[in-house]
Amino acid sequence: MLIAEDLLLLLTDDDTGRSATSGTELDVALGGALLVELALMKRVDIAGPDERVPKGRLVVRDASRSGDLLLDEALATVGRKEGKRPQSVVTALGRGTRVRLYERLAEGGVLRAEEGRVLGIFPSRRWPARDAGHEAAVRAALVTALRQGVALDPRTGALVALLHALNVVHKAVGPEGAGLTKPQLNANAKRIAEGDWAAAAVRSAIDSMIAAIIAASSSTVVIAGSSGS
Repeated sequence: MLIAEDLLLLLTDDDTGRSATSGTELDVALGGALLVELALMKRVDIAGPDERVPKGRLVVRDASRSGDLLLDEALATVGRKEGKRPQSVVTALGRGTRVRLYERLAEGGVLRAEEGRVLGIFPSRRWPARDAGHEAAVRAALVTALRQGVALDPRTGALVALLHALNVVHKAVGPEGAGLTKPQLNANAKRIAEGDWAAAAVRSAIDSMIAAIIAASSSTVVIAGSSGS
């Protein structure tokens, strides 16, 4: 599964099928997860000096197909937006991704779609678990990493970094389940997020992408707060 799919499963309640964070923040995080995965695959990077795009902007290193339709579409989007800052691209990548991933997970038998109505009028859809085996394995790896404060593989490190960027580690892994207090859980998540779980060649790029997620999700919170005041 994609890192974005694992992230979505961790932040969707198995029983209610509802997400544990706001839709706007989740969309940004999913877009960022796609970008991080492409960086781990060395398909995209952050430009250095004297490149075809300005330093610090997104650049495509390998435009060949990955074999995953969603990743290929994400890579094509980055290609069209090459030279842009990561913050603007994570928002574009996240647009519509949540529903597509939910539908894909349902087609794979991991989730099930439940139709309903909000206030008895507006149609809605929830995504409770059908087969939680994969999610349980991912969460177990997270618990091990968070207890030790070290991620032993890039996927686990990326997931912790993404959850930490959203400040929702405690929603994906309960402190009690990990045998830690909430401050200990967050401290270990921060240690992992800043650790060396990714190769040096892509680590700086991933740091920039995680920073972009934090900035973009913060912007959505500010906009939502302003519109509601």
